[in-house]
Amino acid sequence: MKIDHDNFKKVYLLYWEKVFAVCYNNIKEIEPARGMVQDIFRSLWERRSELELENIEHYLIRSAKFKTFEFIRNKATRQKHTEFHMMDCRTNSNCTEEQVLFNDLKEKVDDLVDTLPCQCKRVYKMSREQGMSNKEIADLLAISERAVEYHITKAMGKLKVGLINIQLFMLVVTAIQQLRYFLI
Repeated sequence: MKIDHDNFKKVYLLYWEKVFAVCYNNIKEIEPARGMVQDIFRSLWERRSELELENIEHYLIRSAKFKTFEFIRNKATRQKHTEFHMMDCRTNSNCTEEQVLFNDLKEKVDDLVDTLPCQCKRVYKMSREQGMSNKEIADLLAISERAVEYHITKAMGKLKVGLINIQLFMLVVTAIQQLRYFLI
């Protein structure tokens, strides 16, 4: 089934409740479930030219199950990281400063990730943020593992260049601030 604008509308109206039900029944949270449904249908629309689906309902339900699995896995991972960091903070006197620096760096990385091309960004996030294997990503996005590797390599290269540029900018700003201090 090729998806054009009219078919997409029909598919959305026919299946959005079922996709929402799968998401909600697995995570029991309304807003994240709504977001997942939007992500699934956005992905379907963005990939409409590459997809040739024989059973669109099966594809949507499978996508909803993957999304909920990612959400649950990411929530557990975030919780473990938070617990670990909180334990580490108790023994570290510079915790607040480190947390501020970490948050600043994470924000800069997130901004850089947002500049990546759509497919490259999607693959990067699935790999690095959601911890999916190249095979899982390839299966979910219906692309080859080699394409997944290509997108990850491309993303890492752009992030590396972007972070180097940010680091150089920060060094210049710091030098200017120190010069100002000495001139006053």
